[in-house]
Amino acid sequence: MGIYRMYTGDDNETHIEELPLDSHPELNELQSVKGMVIQRTEGGRFLDWHPAPNKRWLIILSGEMEIGLGDGTTHRFHAGDIRLIEDVTGRGHTTRYVTENISAVMQLPD
Repeated sequence: MGIYRMYTGDDNETHIEELPLDSHPELNELQSVKGMVIQRTEGGRFLDWHPAPNKRWLIILSGEMEIGLGDGTTHRFHAGDIRLIEDVTGRGHTTRYVTENISAVMQLPD
């Protein structure tokens, strides 16, 4: 399990960084969300380049997904991984659902 942040860099590309709990104590504080949905996505689905529609937390409850970045790298996420998704501008990223996914998606306030 890991906690990661996806954000748009100065180069207009999506980047991913790990957020270790011990160096980010603010993650231990109560977070406000606008709403939450449990989302099921079938395996094999691919979403071409897109920015996130809004800032959100996404926790994978089951399954596996892969995020592609502009530098050609891919990052695989599994059940238990948590992502703070903030790449709402720029080219965005690609998403490939390796297996069926069930995720908790919590939209952040504007």
